[in-house]
Amino acid sequence: MNLAEGVQIISFGVLAVMLIGAALGVVLSSSIVYSAFLLGGVFISIAGMYLLLNADFVAAAQVLIYVGAVNVLILFAIMLVNKRQNFAPFPSAGVRKVLTGVVSIGLFGLLSAMVLATPWAYSTTPVAGESSIVLIGEHFFSDFLLPFELASILLLMAMVGAIILARREYLPDQVSQSTVLTLPERPRELVSAGRDSQE
Repeated sequence: MNLAEGVQIISFGVLAVMLIGAALGVVLSSSIVYSAFLLGGVFISIAGMYLLLNADFVAAAQVLIYVGAVNVLILFAIMLVNKRQNFAPFPSAGVRKVLTGVVSIGLFGLLSAMVLATPWAYSTTPVAGESSIVLIGEHFFSDFLLPFELASILLLMAMVGAIILARREYLPDQVSQSTVLTLPERPRELVSAGRDSQE
């Protein structure tokens, strides 16, 4: 083992511990704001994993999109919509916890079987010449142009919907004409008589 492999193994260990710790913090934290901040730590750890795999474009996209956009959007949504309400336990909370545990164990089993069945051997000879950014750009604007544009339209619709939902709280309620209270106008003679009496 040379120095580069040792640094890679130590970096992988640090990132793995950071990733698992932040993910546990997201799930186990009682404060939703802390959970959102720890989710940013999870995204940064995954970006570090991508850097170890020489996927520079995917790591940059992970930081820019997930940390810089999605996580900040989640934080803004939590801080703007966080209403203090009394905790009201659901009557079927135990059944939901059991179902959540069964689904989580099933997903963990499927992922473990996939990890054990996948051949993880890789070739040590690097592919020279083309960068991953060039290849991804070529595929984006040739083979995957339609899904790329549809994803941008979908994100635009989600942003417009979020703005409409956020503005709905500040729109005034529609008041019918029958409930509008108006003061009757005073005749001018009374107004002038009131001024004369004050003088």
